[in-house]
Amino acid sequence: MTAKTFDAIIIGAGQAGPPLAGRLTAAGMSVALVERKLVGGTCVNTGCMPTKAMVASAYAAHLARRAADYGVTLSGPVGVDYKAIKARKDKVSNDARGNLESWIAGMDKCTLYRGHARFVAANMVRVGDDVLSAGKIFLNTGGRASVPDLPGVHDIDYLTNSSMMDLDELPRHLVVVGGSYISLEFAQMFRRFGSEVTVIEKSPRLIGREDEDVSDAILSIFQNEDITVHLGADDIRFARQGNDIAVTFSAGKAAAVGSHVLLAVGRTPNTDDLGLDKAGVEVDKRGFIVVDDQLRTSVPGIWAMGDCNGKGAFTHTSYNDYEIVAANLLDNDPRKVSDRIEAYALYIDPPLGRCGMTEAAVRKSGRRALVGQRPMTRVGRAVEKGETQGFMRILVDADSNKILGCSVLGPGGDEAIHCVLDLMYAKAPVSTLARAMHIHPNVSELLPTIAQELKPLA
Repeated sequence: MTAKTFDAIIIGAGQAGPPLAGRLTAAGMSVALVERKLVGGTCVNTGCMPTKAMVASAYAAHLARRAADYGVTLSGPVGVDYKAIKARKDKVSNDARGNLESWIAGMDKCTLYRGHARFVAANMVRVGDDVLSAGKIFLNTGGRASVPDLPGVHDIDYLTNSSMMDLDELPRHLVVVGGSYISLEFAQMFRRFGSEVTVIEKSPRLIGREDEDVSDAILSIFQNEDITVHLGADDIRFARQGNDIAVTFSAGKAAAVGSHVLLAVGRTPNTDDLGLDKAGVEVDKRGFIVVDDQLRTSVPGIWAMGDCNGKGAFTHTSYNDYEIVAANLLDNDPRKVSDRIEAYALYIDPPLGRCGMTEAAVRKSGRRALVGQRPMTRVGRAVEKGETQGFMRILVDADSNKILGCSVLGPGGDEAIHCVLDLMYAKAPVSTLARAMHIHPNVSELLPTIAQELKPLA
């Protein structure tokens, strides 16, 4: 068996793979980049880009229906052309993937292999008829939607976040199983497209990792848009009912009958078919590749980046993984995963921006803390835009005056959160934020005001 030899092999062309290939080839290394499906991974093809394009369409429809609230008169009812929405979404995704493919094609000393890579040995993989070897191998294989083994689930035609992107028709009634980030984005957008929507969540509240008042506020937002939400739903079952699908729960006491069912109950790493045992790469009980603080696996010369390592489930954590690996390998810069601050957004409308610790986590830590909070009803920019649902909260360590965390649920929350996140990275005291002059009128201009009004967390 004669192998083609490279300096590095990268398995997966998601958010970490291509930029790492760019850095390695720029450093003079030969790179084999392997992708079994679509260049760009989840973000470009079935995640961030296409879904946020659809969120934008859903927002436009929602705003148009509220035209009268702004003194704008429409000549007729607001209509939604779902095929046009899908075509716009597809163009956004296809353009991004095409640009990425062109960039990779222009990399000197980078060879793109299309196919499924499997380990033959710790320094060798097979892709179709090709065998590749390298002293450095980087895994960026991502994840996929988990399919729960619930009664009747294999008897129905269910959807996942990926197959939702292929729908050519607008569901009459979409039943969403799961009450977390992906499920909530789909639920609201399809309600705004005109579908009847029911959300079924087994936990007692939505997005259980957030503070209870955040969960309550999001539930209220959904109820205001006539989205039916069932919480505490146990014993979930599925059955065909004519052309529809019946979803029962709580021992059959309640049911939702929908035309389509979306399963959004978590993610599974794409690690089960890589032949990791042939390389000796350790995985945990959930299938995530075990890595250290600099993303090295249990086998010298093999690294794991992105969703497959369980260190983050976002595009930005995957890209940051690439930055950490590149910094250590090429820049003599000992960056590590533990340096980063947890930060993410929920892209419903209004969006939630989050960084650092929740209030519940601060309380559990037992430290003395300060808190400042303001509802969007008292934020001028939100009032002017007619978008006053939600609130902002900042948490501060009472002894060091360092910011512990922040939540911004409201217009521009996904952008405004970075005012606080950057200060946390700078390890600046909250007084830096309190003394800052922000631009008026803006949602984020109230963050300094909140920082001036801190009170002990009771």
